[in-house]
Amino acid sequence: MDEKSIDQTSVELTGWANPLARLREALKKNEFALYCQPVAAVQAGGERFPMAEVLVRMREEERALLPPGEFLPVFEHYGMMPQLDRWVLRHTVQQLAGGSRIPRFTINVSGQTLKDATFPAFAAAELRAAGVAMDAVMFEIDESDVLARPEPSASFAAAVKAYGGAVVIDSFCRRAVSFAPFNALRPDFVKVDGSLIRKLIASEAAQTKLKAVVRVADALGIGVVAECVEEPELLTRLKALNVGFAQGFGVAKPQPIESFSAKA
Repeated sequence: MDEKSIDQTSVELTGWANPLARLREALKKNEFALYCQPVAAVQAGGERFPMAEVLVRMREEERALLPPGEFLPVFEHYGMMPQLDRWVLRHTVQQLAGGSRIPRFTINVSGQTLKDATFPAFAAAELRAAGVAMDAVMFEIDESDVLARPEPSASFAAAVKAYGGAVVIDSFCRRAVSFAPFNALRPDFVKVDGSLIRKLIASEAAQTKLKAVVRVADALGIGVVAECVEEPELLTRLKALNVGFAQGFGVAKPQPIESFSAKA
């Protein structure tokens, strides 16, 4: 796609006369809001919400908060996802430094950011300067990126782990079950995709797949998070399958990150 086509697509997506200038302005003026969706501990003991996934929204005066699907594609068009990911990281670290009732946050990193060799050092510097534990921010790498961009993904994960950070593989088992990403990234957690989790009640094959994931993950010291948990019956099934954590609207809905401040 040439630059003219990109500009036209961006205008159609957003209605902005100058999409690139609008993105730059939004970053400069901090016109974003962070939400987070807690991840609950399924098994007894420990904290109820040991971590939460950070979600970003964009502020628009007339349209309130834009969901990711309306502005992330424009950031991707212009190759600006690393700048946005840095913004999200910096403000997440600020939340942790100010005191948070949730001790760890996960941040999704784009395929573009995986190729930014300076990003892990930037993350380490932000955490160190704020006095926040190096593993308090974990980076979610989508399984599709691990498979499509194996070398940048592995290099990014290795750099994060070198400074004491943590890595999560997101949307695991969206396709066939393959443990190659475990070997490549040595993640701290793996999030099992909702397409598998939603089948657990009715499908023995889905249960067998999840059992295999839990068995291998346990052997490697990797925590397992079930995504898209929306029914109480699913939580019961996950507990029986020895899954450690769950995320979804049946567990907790996304809330402004400030609502989890220690002062809230």
